[in-house]
Amino acid sequence: MERLSQRRIDPVTGERYHTAFRPAPTPEIQARLRQHPRDKEENIEKQVETYYRNVKELEDFYEDAFYVNAEQDPHVVFEFIESCIIKPLPCKK
Repeated sequence: MERLSQRRIDPVTGERYHTAFRPAPTPEIQARLRQHPRDKEENIEKQVETYYRNVKELEDFYEDAFYVNAEQDPHVVFEFIESCIIKPLPCKK
């Protein structure tokens, strides 16, 4: 929720910022930042609810899919995905 709801965009330059992880460099830029409507908390909550309503059907349909913990270093994530594609681990049935 924090990652999505705190995204901002500068309408003048198109540059993207995040209030916690990549704040605007100057008060002038910070003052003109705008939040996209899809990044409002209530809209994110709707998207998450939709995801959880449909995730079981998706998991059943994509039986060979694998879970990726994306909260790791991007290189680790890439290597994990690559290893699943090139030399898949045996699936639990």
